[in-house]
Amino acid sequence: MVPNTSYASICSPPNPMFSSHCSPDLNIHTDIITILPMIGLNPINHSFIFASNFEILLYVTILCLHVKNELLKKLQILKRVILVLSLVHLVQCQDVSSDYDQFDNPALLPLLTKVVYGQLTNLTTVLSGDISNRSSFCVKDPEADWNQAFDFSSNLEFLSSCIEKTNGDISRRLCTAAEVKAYFNSLFELSGTERYNRNCNLTSWVSGCEPGWACSVGPEQQVDIQNSSDIPARTQSCQACCEGFFCPHGITCMIPCPLGSYCPLATLNKSTGICEPYLYQLPPGMPNHTCGGANIWADVDSSKEIFCSGGSYCPTTTVKNSCTSGHFCRMGSTAETSCFKLTSCDSNTANQNIHAYGIMLIAALITLLLIIYNCYDQVLTTRQRRLAKSREAAARSARETAKARQRWKSAKDAVKMHATELQAHFSRTFSRKGPSHHSERLRILNQAKSETDEDLYPPMDSSTSSASMPLSASSKGNKREPGELMQIMSETEDDPGSYEGFSLEHRDTKTKGHILKGKEMTTHSQIFKYAYGQLEKEKAQQQENKNLTFSGIVSMATNTEIRKRPQIEISFKDLDLTLKAKNKHLLRCVTGKIKPGHITAVMGPSGAGKTTFLNALAGKAIGCRTTGLILINGKHESIHSYKKIVGFVPQDDIVHGNLTVEENVWFSAHCRLSADLPKVDKVLVVERVIESLGLQAVRDSLVGTVEKRGISGGQRKRVNVGLEMVMEPSLLILDEPTSGLDSASSQLLLRALRHESLEGVNICMVVHQPSYTLFKMFDDLILLAKGGLTVYHGSVKNVEEYFAGLGIKVPERVNPPDHYIDILEGIETPSASSGVSYKDLPVRWMLHMGYPVPPDMWSDAARLAMSPVGVSPENGTIYAGAPMNDQSFAGELWKDVKNNMELKRDKIRHNFLKWKDLSSRRTPGVFRQYRYFLGRVAKQRLREARMQATDYLILLLAGACLGSLAKVSDQTFGAMGYTYTIIAVSLLCKIAALRSFSLEKLQHGRESSSGMSSLAYFLAKDTIDHFNTVIKPVVYLSMFYFFTNPRSSFADNYIVLLCLVYCVTGIAYVLAIFFEPGPAQLWSVLLPVVLTLIATQPRDGEAMRIIANLCYPKWALEAFVVANAERYYGVWLVTRCGLLLKYGYSLHQWSLCILILILTGAVGRVVAFLGMVTFQKK
Repeated sequence: MVPNTSYASICSPPNPMFSSHCSPDLNIHTDIITILPMIGLNPINHSFIFASNFEILLYVTILCLHVKNELLKKLQILKRVILVLSLVHLVQCQDVSSDYDQFDNPALLPLLTKVVYGQLTNLTTVLSGDISNRSSFCVKDPEADWNQAFDFSSNLEFLSSCIEKTNGDISRRLCTAAEVKAYFNSLFELSGTERYNRNCNLTSWVSGCEPGWACSVGPEQQVDIQNSSDIPARTQSCQACCEGFFCPHGITCMIPCPLGSYCPLATLNKSTGICEPYLYQLPPGMPNHTCGGANIWADVDSSKEIFCSGGSYCPTTTVKNSCTSGHFCRMGSTAETSCFKLTSCDSNTANQNIHAYGIMLIAALITLLLIIYNCYDQVLTTRQRRLAKSREAAARSARETAKARQRWKSAKDAVKMHATELQAHFSRTFSRKGPSHHSERLRILNQAKSETDEDLYPPMDSSTSSASMPLSASSKGNKREPGELMQIMSETEDDPGSYEGFSLEHRDTKTKGHILKGKEMTTHSQIFKYAYGQLEKEKAQQQENKNLTFSGIVSMATNTEIRKRPQIEISFKDLDLTLKAKNKHLLRCVTGKIKPGHITAVMGPSGAGKTTFLNALAGKAIGCRTTGLILINGKHESIHSYKKIVGFVPQDDIVHGNLTVEENVWFSAHCRLSADLPKVDKVLVVERVIESLGLQAVRDSLVGTVEKRGISGGQRKRVNVGLEMVMEPSLLILDEPTSGLDSASSQLLLRALRHESLEGVNICMVVHQPSYTLFKMFDDLILLAKGGLTVYHGSVKNVEEYFAGLGIKVPERVNPPDHYIDILEGIETPSASSGVSYKDLPVRWMLHMGYPVPPDMWSDAARLAMSPVGVSPENGTIYAGAPMNDQSFAGELWKDVKNNMELKRDKIRHNFLKWKDLSSRRTPGVFRQYRYFLGRVAKQRLREARMQATDYLILLLAGACLGSLAKVSDQTFGAMGYTYTIIAVSLLCKIAALRSFSLEKLQHGRESSSGMSSLAYFLAKDTIDHFNTVIKPVVYLSMFYFFTNPRSSFADNYIVLLCLVYCVTGIAYVLAIFFEPGPAQLWSVLLPVVLTLIATQPRDGEAMRIIANLCYPKWALEAFVVANAERYYGVWLVTRCGLLLKYGYSLHQWSLCILILILTGAVGRVVAFLGMVTFQKK
């Protein structure tokens, strides 16, 4: 006994004593450890290393002699042990005996089978390492994959059968590591050349070289199965391959068939001459040759005959059972799989019918969507209904209160009138004391009135009482004559309660402030009551102002409720705008100013530059060369510094059609009013705008779109104006706000703007031929002629006087602005007596105001017998525009391209202008605006539920059609079906995602130019689209997955499809922002098809491989195929490696594919956002 000495060292050459009997793979220690439990001994306590079989026998004998109980039984076992060890020595040391009778002993055959299986295990251990090095792309865990293919420990019957068939010569017929490697290497060589080796070549071709046959080595030759470099000479005792093994063509050894295969002996089909179930034929000229066993193990296309067929399962490679009812067996199965509940599985079925689960999933999804949409819609509807009730109740209460105040005022006026009559009567009848007595009576009446006033209104503050004291003290301190008293009463005859009314209003204002300070308004009822109460008082105040009574004038001058906003005065001098591309004048020599608290109308014929003038004031003139001065409050500052308090109403009604009137107005108020403004004041502002614009009746109506009709065009125009009024601007610029409005609606709009001007708002608007009533509502007028020249700039009251001085008088029953515009258009001509042409009017104005005349107009000035101030026509140079030189076609083309590039450059520069904020208004930040945008987009998506349902339905039908037509093939692991899936899902999801940004470019441009956050807008859109990103993969897979039933799990397919939808949505954002809707849809259709074709083409060159890696379908398809390929093991191992090698995929890159899809979607979103900020239309 040699303890602590390895057996390999004893059997190796410096120990020649054992070299003739042992082989390097001999491991007697393992065998004895296996046998010891049979005789009742624990091998852990007897772990020695033996030098010879004799020592083993001696050791076992000693152990048995120490057994105290059942000695005879132990001796019988000992006899068997000695026999087994002799056989072990016979097999492992390759010393074959001439007596094979012991192999027929059924008690010893299992032990010998384990010994042979141990040799196979050693072989697979060597091969698994080589596989991990050369086939890592298709093998994740070499040990696990190899065990799934060659772990026969559960059933070794095929080995026992082969031992009996070969009379114990099985170990001489097994392929060595070198032969196995040579075979598997030939599978992945695409040259198709004949495989030659030392046994099968042009000079040596024995029977074992034919498919299904194997040979043995010579009796004196030693075989090392683990030898991976040399192929032994194996040409003796050739016979048919054993069951459970396959013997390839051109190799004279046996390789065990992998699990999941069925390798019986072949039978000859005499009619075809084919050895069935395999596809090889008997070799010609060899009449004694018979069909052997299996001949090949390769991919499923080349060796489908050895794969355990679908509907059956093969627990071993020699047994094939039919799948029973309630179970299904895929191709290559080693056991039958139980079907899910609610599925139908007949006997001999390869797949379970799981359509019911798809129907259940889509039903659950529809139910969930209906619950989400209906609940959200119900919440919004209920909330709006409750707000409407509170608002109506508050409005009704405010109207009733206003009526009560009016009745009280009427009664008060009647009492005062009666008191006045009594005073007059007493003064005529009684003595001098009479008036004093009557004055005392009047004082008593006034006192009674005040007491009644205090019943209606809360007590006023001490400051208010003291403010009204001087008037009372003066009445009491000075003894007025009756005539003086009558003089005071006659001065207030139009409104007898003027002084008291003023005191009453003042007292109410202070009381309101006191109430607000004492108790915050939190409920909607309180807020609406306050808001509508204020609106009713403002209406009453406007009515008093309209009457132009003494009380109205005093109230207008002293009303503390009218908040004065920050004032913006814009003055401009010699303002010229020239179009860069054509060197054309759009505005020339425009000088003047627009003042706070005034409504300035800009009028003129078509092409006079009215809109251009407004764009110049608002800082929106792009592609023009600007000269002259524009001053803000007398300082050379940019209007963009006051962007937060400047409102610009475009000519087109750019509003959100899928929002209600109130939602449009409220959103503008949320994002553009001061963040510090209390909610109660915001409600008051919104309600005032809706009330003043006459939108109460349609406040809950959708504005409407081209496809879906909403409110009328006039109401839509007023909503367009209300979006700017609600942000309480200091400068309000409107481009033709009365276009399309009738006279009543126009006057309503002007009255609303008049109320804005009372708060100090500077209002400038383009008007096209207003009515005379509307014309008189303006304060100032800027009249432009064609070419952008000023004809008149001043008060509306003086315009007729100015033109009359020029000899241009307005005929009777003709609207003055219409007459002036007709003259500027050349339709009407001034009277001959005036001697003025419409072309002379700009020069007349310059000379009238003392402005310098441009040189090219000196001739007109000279013709009018007047010279320009400080300029001599003789010495001046007349500028009539640059001479037009004839250019070639290429020159003109280059000029147009250059001008277009400069225009785009100016637009980009304009979008990135950064100015210091001088507005002193802190608007909500990005996060708060993100919340507002999120709520708005959610409402818009909710109202587009029908369109969303259409998208889901189309996706559902696509999944059903592709799932029915493109079955997941085991030969390609479903690559074809997944290719169609990528194209369909990419196309449908891209087209749907285009609507997020392509349809709202104008709305976003307007909001962005007003100061709203583009980042908040983009993030809100993307956040809501994540709902579709999560739901759409489920909708598609509910049909496709349950129709195709792939081996990969539903979760794996969902994750890949989720990342794919996220990726294509980001790409769709880029297309929506950089292209118009039509081209964007075309690109959305072409891109998935073209990129998928590129990704699936053979990548022969490096350039093609790089291009394919840039295509997102390549990574999506790889993720789908890899997730499916991981479920194919055992007999599918060669198929998996061959297919992944063909496509260039790797099992280790699934996570990388997912990451690249996510990164592609994220990069697409970043590019889309940068493009939106850079190229947005403002």
